[in-house]
Amino acid sequence: MGMTMSQKILAAHAGKESVKAGELLTASIDTVLGNDITTPVAVREFENAGLTSVFDKSKICIVLDHFVPNKDIKSAQQCKCCRTFANKFGIENFFDVGEMGIEHALLPEKGLVCAGELIIGADSHTCTYGALGAFSTGVGSTDMAYAMATGKTWFKVPSAIKVVLKNKPAKNVSGKDIILHLIGITGVDGALYKSLEFVGDGVKHLNMDERLTICNMAIEAGAKNGIFECDEVTERYMKDRCKRAPLRYKADADAEYERTVEIDLSALSPVVACPHLPSNVKAASGLSGIKIDQAVIGSCTNGRLTDMREAAKVFKGRHTAKGVRTIVIPATNEIYLDCVKEGLIEIFIRAGAVVSTPTCGPCLGGYMGILAENEKCIATTNRNFVGRMGHATSEIYLASPYVAACSAVNGFITDKAEGL
Repeated sequence: MGMTMSQKILAAHAGKESVKAGELLTASIDTVLGNDITTPVAVREFENAGLTSVFDKSKICIVLDHFVPNKDIKSAQQCKCCRTFANKFGIENFFDVGEMGIEHALLPEKGLVCAGELIIGADSHTCTYGALGAFSTGVGSTDMAYAMATGKTWFKVPSAIKVVLKNKPAKNVSGKDIILHLIGITGVDGALYKSLEFVGDGVKHLNMDERLTICNMAIEAGAKNGIFECDEVTERYMKDRCKRAPLRYKADADAEYERTVEIDLSALSPVVACPHLPSNVKAASGLSGIKIDQAVIGSCTNGRLTDMREAAKVFKGRHTAKGVRTIVIPATNEIYLDCVKEGLIEIFIRAGAVVSTPTCGPCLGGYMGILAENEKCIATTNRNFVGRMGHATSEIYLASPYVAACSAVNGFITDKAEGL
């Protein structure tokens, strides 16, 4: 029996000719990632175990992004722990204030992940890097600690679901709409510990930012990872970023999949995931009766440059509705600079939005936009669980940057803006 893309990458890193779903193995890691929430826990485990060295100071990435710049004493202590560890072991890829960005946008931008690699991170959205043809997945802080010391960790080889994307996306349909549509089909546990492998002629119509968005939310379907085959789009993206040669893996013709899901991209319309699950997906056009108090455009899911451009397209010459607080968060400093150069920051500010330094911010209920009781927010983030962004009675509606911006200027959820 043949292997899927994910299985081939795991086999290569475990030194095996082949692997099969359900098999347990130990594999060598190309990159280990942690942030300001998960790294301090890993550091404590590292020290409690008596570990005294890291396997490769160039293959460990620590990104301070969740509560940076620090919002309180506790977050400052968390970050101090990370800084102390990074300085002690000479961690080369340590990103702090002024250099940081949201981790899952920053690593691809910096060329720290590459096609064919095996990446683990103590953050569930580490699955983002499958967009580059890598196997990447989230792990616990204990696994991160031992991986930093040994360069290895264990895996259970996942079975797979083939997602066939067909045709060209309809107008204003983005990667966010595609992944929300898929999660609406599978449910939040329909791909539990499985690999979502995206193929089909529709893939060629998706830019790298859209692929990153799709893989980022694979975990919201319960998946172990999401992955696209490395193609010309991938290689163009990596060309001036990644110094390592990409390894292209393609699933065998006789690879085994648990199921196949086909999605006609030309038939999709903009959608919104309503409270309180990412799978509670409805057409944006049918939600115009829902007034919003806040709009958030950013996060590791949708804070990249094409996301900023999509939002600016709506905001240009328009203003946010009275009573709607709009927060725009470019995902990295480089993206922020590009927004300045392209005049997008001015568009956002003149539209009545506030622009933040790169940070996860309100996505996980951190800061920079916490919700009060009964408030409603439309966000380009990835989770809308009860209390995720603030008060337990608040509501989060997940959408694309385009829909979030349209909703901000109208004051209610919609995928329409006058003149567009």
